[in-house]
Amino acid sequence: MIQLEEDEKRLLRHLRRHGPLPRGRLADALGASNARLTRLSAHLIAHGLIEEATSDAPGQRGRPATPLRIAAGAGYALGATVHRGLIEVALVDYAGGLIDQAAEPFDSPDPLVFARTVRRQLHRMAERNRLLGIGVGVPGPSLSRDGSRRSTVDSLAGWRGIELAALFEEAFGHPVWIENDANAAALAEFYRGGLMQRCETAVVILLGHGIGAGIINEGRLMRGEMASAGEIGTLYPIERPRPSTLDLLATLRAAGCPVDSLIDLDERLDAYQATIDAWVARAGRQLARIMSWGLAWIDPGAFVLSSPLPRPILHRLAAAIEPRAMRIGGHRKGPPQILVSELGGLATTIGAALLPVHATLFTD
Repeated sequence: MIQLEEDEKRLLRHLRRHGPLPRGRLADALGASNARLTRLSAHLIAHGLIEEATSDAPGQRGRPATPLRIAAGAGYALGATVHRGLIEVALVDYAGGLIDQAAEPFDSPDPLVFARTVRRQLHRMAERNRLLGIGVGVPGPSLSRDGSRRSTVDSLAGWRGIELAALFEEAFGHPVWIENDANAAALAEFYRGGLMQRCETAVVILLGHGIGAGIINEGRLMRGEMASAGEIGTLYPIERPRPSTLDLLATLRAAGCPVDSLIDLDERLDAYQATIDAWVARAGRQLARIMSWGLAWIDPGAFVLSSPLPRPILHRLAAAIEPRAMRIGGHRKGPPQILVSELGGLATTIGAALLPVHATLFTD
């Protein structure tokens, strides 16, 4: 991993948020002298992390106004996660661009089978590229302060309680980051979903195996004392109705719909609209309550609903969350933004891939 000083990380973060900028404007934004900015940018250019972009704009302070930008080719990172009955893998470049993706059926609880599947995709996608590392999005709360050991869902029982980072690093031969799937989705929304430009604090609610929240504050993930911040699924016992993807699948099966995974869902939506409507209304009420608590504790600028569920269902769910059901404090001008992820089911996978990139920008 490239070792950077904090001012270099600040420069990288500013370029990610605001896009290409000339050195003079960067110096003003960072409160640095021109000489200091020149030294910082020269070091980052030497490492290939930023590059000059051609510009016809007039010069500033005696220098050509050649914008600096993040160098997409500075490195690549792979991300992987498991949904119900499905494994997803994605490759991103250093600028956060999606280079490749793949999905295939998967139903093994064995982490080594997962590793072999991901390694096969790694060789196909990235064997010739400069790989910064591999991120893995894992459903379930943390069992260790660093988040490497997790209490995973039943379908990943073989992952439960073991040192996942060490196991996967040995299997892949590359550095590995382990992160809760909701936190990974939050990173994807921050870097690729527009949150970076929209607000400083946001909550991404992931409806997946269960229900979890990823909290972003000033670009950093809020992990908590035991790396389990945002485990809002604990508020809804698993044996009772809850606003999650698996809960919707179970609700449909109880109504006679032969659906076992998300792969089967799209083709059966039309025949079970009444069941889905009832689930959306109930899940909307549950989410309104969660968001009320989030407003009180975190005061986010936006909530984002992220899920592998079909986007029409998510949009209906967002519309079903009644602002009048929330407790909105007098310090706010109105209800928060409730957004639907544009990344679909890939949010966790893209966010997992962004973990090695994120590690170059922030010091935990």
